[in-house]
Amino acid sequence: MRRKYGILFFFTVLILGAGILAGGWAYLTFHHRNVVTENGKTAFLLIPEGTDYEELIDSLKAGGHLKIEQTFRWAARRENLPYNVHPGRYALSHGMNNRELARKLSMGWQDPLNMTLSGSIRTFERLASVLARNLAIDSASVLEHLRNDSLIASFGFDLASLRGMFIPNTYEVYWTVSGEELLERMYREYNHFWNDQRREKAKSIGLTPKQVSTLASIVNEETAKADEMPVVAGVYMNRLRTGMPLQADPTLIFAAQDYTIRRVLKKHTKIESPYNTYKYRGLPPGPISVPSIEAIDAVLNYQRHNYLYFCAKEDFSGYHNFATTLGNHMKNARRFQRALTLRLNQEGRAQ
Repeated sequence: MRRKYGILFFFTVLILGAGILAGGWAYLTFHHRNVVTENGKTAFLLIPEGTDYEELIDSLKAGGHLKIEQTFRWAARRENLPYNVHPGRYALSHGMNNRELARKLSMGWQDPLNMTLSGSIRTFERLASVLARNLAIDSASVLEHLRNDSLIASFGFDLASLRGMFIPNTYEVYWTVSGEELLERMYREYNHFWNDQRREKAKSIGLTPKQVSTLASIVNEETAKADEMPVVAGVYMNRLRTGMPLQADPTLIFAAQDYTIRRVLKKHTKIESPYNTYKYRGLPPGPISVPSIEAIDAVLNYQRHNYLYFCAKEDFSGYHNFATTLGNHMKNARRFQRALTLRLNQEGRAQ
């Protein structure tokens, strides 16, 4: 009898021990908080296209993200990760367990990043650089898509009008987004921005959305002061309405394709280009830069006034003096020129 109970006890202990070992193995495999990040902050793992399983493991090890490599490998096999490595950008949280990480990677649940369009974007090269920043795709590939006539035509744009399709803002995109997908996303955002209310406003002032973007790009280049933009837009709307040439200096700089020009001279007004608004009346063929939202809304809600002219204020505040007559405009211009000359002389003496 004692022997019988002894054998029973032995097998009970054996079963309990096996259960404990199995439980420990399961814990280490699936629930062990195995992921480490620097200072406990969220880290990001980038997996390029074509990465295989062992290269993925190497990346995790190189980043110091695994406490125990083998336990993660157990979970990875259970989640079928060795055969399902997806490219992407993945957020790693400090203390993430093996199952969470393995499942996230095997399912391709990548995390988006913020792409911000801001600042003065005049050239397609610059636009491609801004769009591709922090993405897997390079700027050369983005530029190729920007110059793909059939692709941009599918959005209803051409090279002249294309700058207007991009609305400066911050967007969430995936690191692996392709050039075509990126432009498709920007087109959807364009249509979202140009809602019924904005389209109706454009119609009410006699312009199409593309024409609004073109004029907004000029306003954007003329003043950096958002509160002054509706006044500047009103000047150009008055010139358009009366058939007066826009005579916008930024369009000459665009025509010359020389953004180092600081002062437009008479020789620049002779440039042969449809963007020469001294030579040709009406709006140029398209935007001269990616217009800001503030400038677009300034055109849609331009200030009604009688001004036809403006020039920089003599206090160098960045604001402008406005005039209804050429005579008053010339007085304002001479006042600014005197202040500029005095300032340059003072700077010269200081040197």
